[in-house]
Amino acid sequence: MSVDLPKPIADYVEANARLDIDGMLKPFLSDAVFIDNGKHFEGQAAIRQLFEHEVIPVKAIFTPDTVREENGDVVVEGPAHGDFPGSPLRFTYRFTLVQGAIKTLETTV
Repeated sequence: MSVDLPKPIADYVEANARLDIDGMLKPFLSDAVFIDNGKHFEGQAAIRQLFEHEVIPVKAIFTPDTVREENGDVVVEGPAHGDFPGSPLRFTYRFTLVQGAIKTLETTV
């Protein structure tokens, strides 16, 4: 299922499908925060480490199938599949966008 995503989110999802770390980081502001199931990663360097240690090694690819706006955020849901226990798992990604870029991304299972 194809969903219509705001450009920075679409760019992130497309780069994730290629497991392209630089492409995944590009839509984030330099001081962005990524909250991964309660763990906070602040700034692009910390987010890069998250991708290098927890996304790329298990080839975790998120495939959104629903999108909605909620309290000013863009909430995207869908399965993530890869080489990790329980794959595929259904995730909720909550994006806060500022000036055409990702300011905050919170993921939950």
